[in-house]
Amino acid sequence: MKIVKQYLAGLEKAYFDKGAKETWGHFEKIKHGATKEDIEKINFIYPGVPKSLIGLLEFVDGTYWREYKGEEITLYFLGSDVEEYPYYLLSSREIIENQNQAIEYYSDFIERKYEEVDIDEKITNQPNSLKWLHFSDCMNNGGTSQLFIDFSPSEKGTKGQIVRFLHDPDEFRVIADSFEEYLKKLIDNKYNFINEDILE
Repeated sequence: MKIVKQYLAGLEKAYFDKGAKETWGHFEKIKHGATKEDIEKINFIYPGVPKSLIGLLEFVDGTYWREYKGEEITLYFLGSDVEEYPYYLLSSREIIENQNQAIEYYSDFIERKYEEVDIDEKITNQPNSLKWLHFSDCMNNGGTSQLFIDFSPSEKGTKGQIVRFLHDPDEFRVIADSFEEYLKKLIDNKYNFINEDILE
């Protein structure tokens, strides 16, 4: 897909521009994409999964403590509306294993049981119908922020919208109406999550 090629080319340039050419080069040398079987499982669990997410997974099957050619790597690969804060792409296996995570961890939030938690009105209030694909964790092991594709929005939302969870204070915010729009925003923001401070 055009957006995937554009995103990856820009991400590579961002690493080069920030003096991390060797980091990217080594990553490119050892990484591989998700297996056809795992891609099929994701498509089965999440009908209508964005082709652009599949395109990223076909390029690399996760960047968070992911083993490639006997070596475990971590590589910042995505961002969000939290400025200059990097995220990892989860592997296809992690996406499959995490399929019930949103219901298990966030049902009470979705039901609006906590008044102090800010939840976007585009997000459903019906936890039983929750269908979120967890595709990314922040640099803090996902403890501070996680990203989801939402297949079960409220009437005010859009199927496929991107939900960003942020901890302390807790907040659920829709940051894009689609995965493609999400990638476009990262491109337009010039990959500001790749900077010298976090690459040191």
